[in-house]
Amino acid sequence: MENRHVLIIGGGVAGLSAALDLARFNIHTVVVEKSDFPGGHGIQFSCKASDRCVKCGACVVEEKLQQALDHPKIRLINGGRIDRMQRNGRFNYQIHCKPQYIDPQKCTNCGECKEVCPSTNAIRRGTSAHHSPFFAIQESACRYMKDKSCTACRDTCPESAIDLDGEPTTVSGEADAVVVATGFKAFDPGEKPYGYKMFPDVVTNLELERMLRQQGRVIRPSTGAAPGSIAFVQCVGSRDAKLKHLWCSKVCCASALRMALRIRRQQPETVISLFYIDIQTFGKDFETFYREARENLRFIRAIPGDIVQNDHQNLQVTFFNNEERRSEDAVFDLVVLSVGMQPCDNSDPLPESLSLIPGESGFALPAHGEAGVFTAGTVEGPMGIAESIASAGETAWQVHNYLNNTPPLSGSDSRD
Repeated sequence: MENRHVLIIGGGVAGLSAALDLARFNIHTVVVEKSDFPGGHGIQFSCKASDRCVKCGACVVEEKLQQALDHPKIRLINGGRIDRMQRNGRFNYQIHCKPQYIDPQKCTNCGECKEVCPSTNAIRRGTSAHHSPFFAIQESACRYMKDKSCTACRDTCPESAIDLDGEPTTVSGEADAVVVATGFKAFDPGEKPYGYKMFPDVVTNLELERMLRQQGRVIRPSTGAAPGSIAFVQCVGSRDAKLKHLWCSKVCCASALRMALRIRRQQPETVISLFYIDIQTFGKDFETFYREARENLRFIRAIPGDIVQNDHQNLQVTFFNNEERRSEDAVFDLVVLSVGMQPCDNSDPLPESLSLIPGESGFALPAHGEAGVFTAGTVEGPMGIAESIASAGETAWQVHNYLNNTPPLSGSDSRD
């Protein structure tokens, strides 16, 4: 299948895994990722191991990304979106690529640009050693992009690696099949009465993952000090009848417990509580792991009604104590909201030729090759890293069989 090409939309763990599996079948792939950094949500996860591996999957995503970047049959395009697609035997596509304001060949990842930037969110940093460049300029927050009033990053860069006047480019090509692996969107907890974005010490589980990965420990964003107490609140945006989000996001229990136990081992003075509906099992060592969690964490079978900041700048969590049948308040230094998975929004809609059929939950119904279109990973519904990789493997095999039964057509990728 040397002359076969597949376009993969989405550079998360499912997209990368599908590309690697297809490469083993001698199939060339182009993987287009809309963000500046490939790897999806999973590449931001921190390792939860202490004295032993707890199979959180964070290292697996790193391995997949490195392998994909090194593979000669895989082309990875960051900051891209499908601008046009037509079907005429093959899929003829055009990818719009945002300007690469930071030259990866010159950038040494020193971080001076981020230090001098006056806009908090204008320069994002990557989370993986395989992200090159390690920093990316966000057009929506950059002052130069708005009114050309600031060139601090460009003026400071010791390698002259920043070009604020960079132009977008396009990539055109043809594919014999398309795999949609666009992943999920995290629930925005601003819709809940938990003070997210109002109180700095209310964070999401994804933000805590990045904190652990980048800083190696947990701190209170408001003070920079280690928290004496932490509350994890589960099922924020999942299993919520009021929101009509009746599904379980599957990964939140495992993620919260693994992070909580890592924090306890690393910062044993920190008291950790977990508010939950019930605990979803995971992994063959779940019973042993859960017993350790029960011994080290406080489990509260209730979901908070609201969270407010008290006069001492701590967080007061109100919940209903089901055992004593009364309302209670508890105070914490840090609250972590385990946000659920949601279907991707339509801010970057897929071309009409790739339209997927949504199920009752809003996630896409699996596509198994109808007209050459396939799906993989959490675009189909909540999955963990291992399940996403398995889904991608199954999809790659389906693509292989589809191409094996489809006559090849001539064509190749090109850059405009």
